[in-house]
Amino acid sequence: MKWFVLLGLVALSECIVKIPLMRVKTMRKTLSEKNMLNNLLKEHAYRLYQISSPGSNAITHPLRNIKDMLYVGNITIGTPPQEFQVVFDTGSSELWVSSLFCSSPACSKHVRFRHLESSTFRPTKKTFKITYGSGSMKGFLAYDTVRIGDLVSTDQPFGLSLAEHGFEDAPFDGILGLSYPDISLTGGIPIFDNLKNQGAVSEPVFAFYLGKSQTKGSVVMFGGVDHRYYKGELNWVPLTQAGDWRVHMDRISMKRKVIACSGGCEALLDTGTSLIIGPRRLVKNIQKLIGATPQASEHYVSCFAVNILPSIIFTINGINYPVPAQAYILKDSRGHCYTAFKENTVRSTETWILGDVFLRLYFSVYDQGNDRIGLAKASPTSSGDQMLGERTLLRSGALIASAVPDAWFLGTPISALAGACLPPTSGEEWASLQPANSSLVLSQSFVLWVGRQCLEVK
Repeated sequence: MKWFVLLGLVALSECIVKIPLMRVKTMRKTLSEKNMLNNLLKEHAYRLYQISSPGSNAITHPLRNIKDMLYVGNITIGTPPQEFQVVFDTGSSELWVSSLFCSSPACSKHVRFRHLESSTFRPTKKTFKITYGSGSMKGFLAYDTVRIGDLVSTDQPFGLSLAEHGFEDAPFDGILGLSYPDISLTGGIPIFDNLKNQGAVSEPVFAFYLGKSQTKGSVVMFGGVDHRYYKGELNWVPLTQAGDWRVHMDRISMKRKVIACSGGCEALLDTGTSLIIGPRRLVKNIQKLIGATPQASEHYVSCFAVNILPSIIFTINGINYPVPAQAYILKDSRGHCYTAFKENTVRSTETWILGDVFLRLYFSVYDQGNDRIGLAKASPTSSGDQMLGERTLLRSGALIASAVPDAWFLGTPISALAGACLPPTSGEEWASLQPANSSLVLSQSFVLWVGRQCLEVK
């Protein structure tokens, strides 16, 4: 992990779809029966919303995108469960969260693990320190039950921070590493390996779909792959060695000219890095080629240049992966445009870190069983609520309130719908949705869409 990335997490089960009502803010305004909402909220207090994926064994957790820079996801630790927002990071192996033992300013701003409240907590005397590109932490190793949605890892090694630096403004409570045990600094078994060993996942595979510009729609999936999230075939690339998610890259080119990695190099696919990071000399050359001007820690270009700058092509295992200017030029809070390339100050062999700027374009699969990575063009139809409609159950007689002008319903009983809350797949089907009358009281089962959020009404 070189720079933090945040995920917003949701779980997928193979048979039933649920979502915590506290996330369905729109529907709070549409119901007159608020007592029902309160009861459901209590019933599902520790559940993340779950999405069915027909034909797939993947346990899919939607992620929350924060300004195309961070993705955060929820896990729980302990008995009873305590919830934390963590970074799902393919660039490291440790799981750690803030603790009550930490007195650093960063810890005081985050949720801290309350060890005395967990009946399954087991501490050790082993200490460790981890340095990331964006900060560092030191802590001690402990064991407890960790849950990612419906996935449960018992007696899971994890770290509790004693000190944190550089994470004061980070909107996460810790980091969940998804790399190999080989690079673990604590010697503990990474959580994915534990899930695999305990039979919680059907295949030793996980994958990421990182959406753009939308809070919802991004997902991490465990134990399989949902083919709706990418186009065409997956292109498999062997790892340079089993130990981290690093592959051989043939070259980096622009306008048919090689601009970096001329003799071949290595590329680390890192969901914990927001940008694209490479050797200082080569990154400076790319900044020069695209006309970027240094200012403070960034390199800026005219925002008009986004429409005329060429794509930069990363060739991996003989396959070209173009990154257009619309992807490698970002906009800051002032509306100024800067490049997504950063210099790696560590002297080593030529290694590039392909972070979220690259991974938003390409669906990525991490196959630990075969020591390989699969890449395919991300499917734009997978993004947002069209794929992952927030859903709850309403009773017959629920009033469709006039507070939601974009409510539509499909006048077909749910029992007659094979896919239930799966979104319509064609424009014609979307067009068949009818505006919901604000005074309509539903007397039978219907599928209701608010915008593109799906709710079953029974």
